[in-house]
Order: sequence, then structure tokens, then C-alpha cells
Amino acid sequence: MARLELKRVVKSYGIYEAVRGVDLVIADNEFVVFVGPSGCGKSTTLRMIAGLEHVSSGEIVIGDRIVNRLQPGERDIAMVFQNYALYPHMTVAENIAFCLEQQRVPKGEIGQRIRRAAETLHIEALLDRKPGQLSGGQRQRVAMGRAIVRNPKVFLFDEPLSNLDAKLRVQMRTEIKRLHQLFPTTTVYVTHDQIEAMTMADRVVVMNAGLIEQCGPPQELYHRPATRFVASFIGSPSMNILPARLEAAGDALVLVLADGSRVSVPAERRARYAPHAGREVDFGIRPEAIVVRSERAAGATIEARVDLIEPLGASTMIYFDIAGQTLCASIDPETAPSAGTLMPLAFDMQRMHLFSRDTGRSLDVE
Repeated sequence: MARLELKRVVKSYGIYEAVRGVDLVIADNEFVVFVGPSGCGKSTTLRMIAGLEHVSSGEIVIGDRIVNRLQPGERDIAMVFQNYALYPHMTVAENIAFCLEQQRVPKGEIGQRIRRAAETLHIEALLDRKPGQLSGGQRQRVAMGRAIVRNPKVFLFDEPLSNLDAKLRVQMRTEIKRLHQLFPTTTVYVTHDQIEAMTMADRVVVMNAGLIEQCGPPQELYHRPATRFVASFIGSPSMNILPARLEAAGDALVLVLADGSRVSVPAERRARYAPHAGREVDFGIRPEAIVVRSERAAGATIEARVDLIEPLGASTMIYFDIAGQTLCASIDPETAPSAGTLMPLAFDMQRMHLFSRDTGRSLDVE
């Protein structure tokens, strides 16, 4: 097992910087998930850790060794790929054994490791089959078995579930998390799916345009996003972001929305936000922090017209139009209104977020 550290790591392709100075320390046995949109640099960072891409500048340290100049096979890592990367002419057992044979591990020990991995992954009955005879989920289990038997210092996963259907992704997500509990190993996992990141990680690294936007435990990123990007990326459905103007009103502070509605800032947040009075800001509120009322009542904040209804079974998403801006609320499906209905809405302002219109940084950390 090993600690993994990235020190000012940069990856350039000519004048284009895909990764722009990443600093990160991953503790021994920690499960860290890199998440972000396509092209953000997460897979490039993983490939540099693996040695499949050269580092343009900076250092990658595994344990106590700088590995920049080491070949992938010399780094003591195991990688699970999106496309499984199995040898089609070999059986499952031969695929799992291949890397051990290359390391000249004794045959008796190879057999023991294969049996242990097969039992752990529930693929004992598949050992004599070839990859073409397996389902996508079975192939991914074989790929993980091949990684497990190596007992590496670091596990690397490159979007391993993206080729699976929705139900199987959920199942395999649970399997990978269970494997990490059984075999605690420093793990770096890359995905574009923020639900995978939130459910699996000890810490989530959100990347955007080659930089780390924020790194922390999943709940910290969800409840205390440091930037507008993190707020809108983490959470499903994502946080509502509405343009607003922060204004002083006597001793109070109010947010003036695009339709002219005025929303009061809670008293306990006024001291923090008072220096920003007069600024154009972005007001963030999560769908579950919006209460949809059947009629105007005390505590209602604004009125908005229902634009779209999206039933999801356990909950229903209601999309409202506010001066051309979309606002999403999560409500009980039993109380869902009809499209076109004008509804009073109340915001739980204790759960509000304000972001700088210029920098995108949260006013709580700016």
C-alpha cells in the first residue's frame, strides 16, 4: 500500500495545457474519485499516474519514489479500463494469471490468488470461459480480478462502468466499494458520473478545465460547494442557479431576482454578506430546499408558472420559468400540479448559496 502525491503536475500538448498544475495528496488506502465533464483533465491525470502519459512538468510520487521516469510496469499499480482490455483468446483464469506469470510468481501461488479473487468476485464458474462468452458485467469482474491478484500499491479505475446498463452500473458500484473494504488499497477512480463519485468516494476531486475546483468528502462538496461550477455539477438534479442582485434594505439584506421578486437573506447570514451589498451575484438553491405551496400563504417567497413536470417515481421534478430562467423543485408525486399552473414557492434560505458573478467563487469562501 502507498501514499500517492501529485506536485504541480502539468500536461501540455503543444500550447494546450490539458492539466494545469494539479496538487493533491492521497493517503494510504484512501478511495479518491476524480469527476468532471469531458475534457476536464481527469483521465489525463490518471494516465500520468499510470505512466501511460508523460508528465510535462511536476512530480508524481508513489510511496517514497518519484515515478515520473518509471515505465507503467515498474510503478506497482493495477489499472482497470473502460473497455476491460481482456485477451480474447485466453480463458478467464488465463487472463487473471497473465500478469502473475510475467512476474514469475510460482504456479501454486498463482492458483491460490486466482481462486481467492474468483470467490471474492463470484466468478468461480466462469474460469474456463473466454471473454466472448461473458456479459459486460462479467468481463468487468474479470478485469477487476486481474487487478486484485497483483496486490498493487495503487488501484486505478478509468471509467470502468460507463459501458454497462443502468442497473448493472449500480450493482458494480456496490461491488467495487465492497472490494475496497475487503482489500484496502490506495485507489484512484475516474468517472464523469457524479452519482458514482458521491456514493463511492472517501474524497471527491472535482476537475474543470485542467484544474481542481474543489476536493473534499462527498457531503462537504454537496452542502458547501466552493464554486458555482461545483454547486451545479454535484447533485442530481443539480443546484438551481439564478441571477440576482444583493441589496441592503435598512438593517436587512434582500436578493432581487430577475422577475423583480425579493427574497430575504436570513439574519444569521447578513453579517457575512453585508460587505457585498450592491453586487450582482448568483443565487443557488437546491431543488429539495424549495417548497411548492397550493396557495399563497405566509412564508411564500415568489410565484412562478409550472413549465414542465418530470415524474421519477419516489419524487417528481417540477420545472418553473422565472423571467426566462429555469427553476427546479423536488416534490411529493401526490401533490404534483399541472403544467401551466401559477404556484407560490417558498425557499429554505438557511440552505442558500451565493456566488460571485465574476469569479464563480462562493461568497462564503471568497
